[in-house]
Amino acid sequence: MTSSTPAEADPTTRASAVSGPAASAETIPAASARSGLVKPFAAMGIVATVGQMQRAGRDTIAMCLGEPTQGAPSPVLARAAEVMSDGTGLGYSPIFGIPELREAIASHYRDWYGLDIAPDRIAVTTGSSGAFQTTFLTCFDVGDRVALARPGYGAYKNILAALGCEVVELDCGADEGFQPTVDLLAAAHAKAPLKGLMLASPANPTGTMIGPEALGRIVDWCRANGVQVISDEIYHGISYIGTRGECALAHDDSAVVISSFSKYWGMTGWRLGWAILPEALVAPAQNVTGNLSLCAPVPAQYAAVAAFTDESYAECEAAVASFAGAREHVLGAAADLGFGEMAPPDGAFYMYARVDDILDRAGIATAGQWCEQVLEATGVALAPGDDFDSVDGPRSVRLSLAVGADRTAEAIDRILDFMG
Repeated sequence: MTSSTPAEADPTTRASAVSGPAASAETIPAASARSGLVKPFAAMGIVATVGQMQRAGRDTIAMCLGEPTQGAPSPVLARAAEVMSDGTGLGYSPIFGIPELREAIASHYRDWYGLDIAPDRIAVTTGSSGAFQTTFLTCFDVGDRVALARPGYGAYKNILAALGCEVVELDCGADEGFQPTVDLLAAAHAKAPLKGLMLASPANPTGTMIGPEALGRIVDWCRANGVQVISDEIYHGISYIGTRGECALAHDDSAVVISSFSKYWGMTGWRLGWAILPEALVAPAQNVTGNLSLCAPVPAQYAAVAAFTDESYAECEAAVASFAGAREHVLGAAADLGFGEMAPPDGAFYMYARVDDILDRAGIATAGQWCEQVLEATGVALAPGDDFDSVDGPRSVRLSLAVGADRTAEAIDRILDFMG
């Protein structure tokens, strides 16, 4: 288990800018110390390179980003065209979103999980990213210790660290299914009390899920020890084990649940997510959101109501079937590719693997270097694990299956040909 705190940032530049009776022109502008805690998102740099290659005429397959290529369901697109033509939703909405969308989300939770969620507890946000910011600012103070899994989605720890929280990384290996356990939490809590736990199931980058019993044990421990559970359920619905995913609210109504239209519905650029909040946090979170973003994109809100139609669900399920086919392609080729430690994903659309043998055979030090070689030689873009694991990430890769079964099969063939 490792920890990172705001104290680890190098404040020299900032300190020099504000020391003395007046700052000199040579020291302005100066970045804040907190901005130094936010690490670059390596996958986005790869996306930029892919774009350059495409503009130069290269045929590329971008398996470096979690962006479903099927796009929004057709009923959403149709409603969006109506909204933009009749002027609906071109003004502000209420801070937490239009009532029609919040009610549709509440109905979705009744249908999928059998949970009765009051629409007033649902905050529609600018993507799940907006939900993370609102939730972290509402739940935690500077110096609070918040636990999360390593490997995990890098934005969790970067946002928390920038807000002055102490990030406690739980070393979750394959034996733990790359997910937190009560034993790991208890050990971290014994060193100094935890204030929060960030869960993700299915998880990015590993795709592993927490089952109902394990989630119940974790939530019960957190409730008994005063630890706020925040559950990222953005990949619910994308599953290969016969369940859409276990909602944390089924175990504790005081948990915060975060989700989004980006993954299951394929609506990444629409920038719509949501948070389900306990009653006690609704008013504080509304104050935070109103000042951060005022409201989520309003035309997208009106269009997103159509995401909950039978036709939209059917199109989403067809995309999930394609992701499942892509998963089988990668699992079938894992040995030939030389992938090491890997948990076959229960859900989401990622495969995450150690590539030590590949690196050793190629005589290179990092997965980032290997990904660069693969991209240049084959046009297939993979993401090195640096974004997800500060310890073992440089010798790991993440493959996104969001390009679908056919393109994944083609990408695997290209990589195998490159490897000889």
